Amino acid sequence: MSISTVESAARDRVLRARRRRGVIGVLAALIVLMFAVSLMVGQTFYPPGDVARVILGQDVPGASFTVGRLRLPRAVLAVLAGLCFGLAGVTFQTLLRNPLASPDIIGISAGASAAATFAIVTLSLDDAGVAAFAVVAGLLVAVVVYVLSFKNGVSGTRLILIGIGIAAMLDSITSYILDQAAGWDLQEAMRWLTGSLNGAGWDNVVLVCVALLVIGPVLLSQSTPLSMIQLGDDTASALGVRVDLVRFVAVIGAVGLIAFATAATGPIAFVAFLSGPIAARIIGRNGNGSLLVPAALVGALLVLVADFCGQFAFGTRYPVGVVTGVLGAPYLVYLIIRTNRTGGSL
Repeated sequence: MSISTVESAARDRVLRARRRRGVIGVLAALIVLMFAVSLMVGQTFYPPGDVARVILGQDVPGASFTVGRLRLPRAVLAVLAGLCFGLAGVTFQTLLRNPLASPDIIGISAGASAAATFAIVTLSLDDAGVAAFAVVAGLLVAVVVYVLSFKNGVSGTRLILIGIGIAAMLDSITSYILDQAAGWDLQEAMRWLTGSLNGAGWDNVVLVCVALLVIGPVLLSQSTPLSMIQLGDDTASALGVRVDLVRFVAVIGAVGLIAFATAATGPIAFVAFLSGPIAARIIGRNGNGSLLVPAALVGALLVLVADFCGQFAFGTRYPVGVVTGVLGAPYLVYLIIRTNRTGGSL
């Protein structure tokens, strides 16, 4: 290899790394901007000075309640849930080398939804009980899908197909429970199932924040092994990666994030599914490093923007899950078609 070729490769790596840092910086800046807009804009507009005073704990007539108790926990929960969905979604997609391997597709969100519906309609539990049911069900469904798809290792295609089948079964159970529900329980269950930030409180924020602080660093610590696994299990093993251990840690961590975020907000459709492919497009297919951080930031931005649009962009208000569902469904069709043609990498 000539010196010029080596120098050219080194320059390309530097440029890719610079682009990656730039994209991450822009995403972070957009999240901060959208977060500020979410706090200022509503039926009443509050200037940045009033919002800053409320955040600092000062009493501002009108703004202390509207911003401090309504808008601030809602915006914080949007960011945290988006980070969880984005990080967990891209972990599955990277681990299984398939952009369709999202918790939305393989049954984890469906399991949490079925359990939450049962808790609301049949058991009449409070928010804490519903959250506990959703978390446990999400973990159990993940274990079942993983075990059923394990045969001399886990095949991404086999896991996706089994997950789709289990998701269909769980959706049928959810529909049956809703069909038997009384009017009030039905309204509460449907509000949860659409994925909504309405009524977000600090208890929800604490739940998701703790999950992200505990599980997030674990997943980020696996970013390099996950990138190596994309080269294939045999190649990763030859490079010193303990493939089975990395896969186990990644799956449990990603499921935990999805379960806790879903317990707090309901299944916000397609955020976990969209975040990884969008991050891959803006970083570049050959960008340096993993997609975990960029995808997490994309997820946070998606939830913030979708929630703001759902509140103010249309003639009526829509839950955030409705907006992300409208965005995600066409992209799912496109991605299935493209995956069939190209073989299915992010």
